Amino acid sequence: MRTLLFIDDDQDFLESNRLYFSHKGYQVFCCRSPKESLDMLSSAAVDCIILDIDMPDINGFELCQRIREQSCTPLIFLSGLSESENRIRSFRVGGDDFLGKPYDIVELEYRILARIRRSEDVFPDEVITFGDLKIDTGRRIVTYAGTEGDFSALQFDLLAFLARNPNKVFSYEQLYDRIWKTPIVASRHNLQVAVATIRQKLNRLCGGRQYIRTVSRKGYCFVPEETHLQRSGAAPDENFS
Repeated sequence: MRTLLFIDDDQDFLESNRLYFSHKGYQVFCCRSPKESLDMLSSAAVDCIILDIDMPDINGFELCQRIREQSCTPLIFLSGLSESENRIRSFRVGGDDFLGKPYDIVELEYRILARIRRSEDVFPDEVITFGDLKIDTGRRIVTYAGTEGDFSALQFDLLAFLARNPNKVFSYEQLYDRIWKTPIVASRHNLQVAVATIRQKLNRLCGGRQYIRTVSRKGYCFVPEETHLQRSGAAPDENFS
């Protein structure tokens, strides 16, 4: 069952969409405030987020940026603020699609399905295995010799993507295009921090072994041959020139 999250301060809007998509076989979560949605996303995985712009506390653009710090889940803006500048900004902050209100709910359904399918093409359900390291993209868990690691949604997506393409170097731009959904200029440091955190967690989980290398001035790559940090004498440099 695919799971949707609607974020809007209009209770009637939330209820009508909940009824329609529940009838279509989706599991539907509804949140009326940004804080409520962030709390929910910290403990539950969803397949698509449908987000309004005009909300209390923080607007949808700011909320999208917060969400993109921890997740690359497909996100569709659905708003009455449909002027060109709002549409453009919705993509700049990390949105995947924009539909103006009033809208055709069948069109929304097909846009949601298209975004979920595109996401599933990037991460098909499979278990990626390198010795004792197993990355289960269906259950979204990472284990080493049977012990499960603790990776955020974004950390998991970055690790899984690199692991599905072993020994291939990906630049910042390629990782943003395929995984991250925020502007590269604004979030270059966030990507460095995310990869550094993945390395630290893999180091703890895998008994000192590391799988992600920095290729100077080129990018990051996943190396199946496990490299002990103790042998190298130092952690890989996180900075590209």
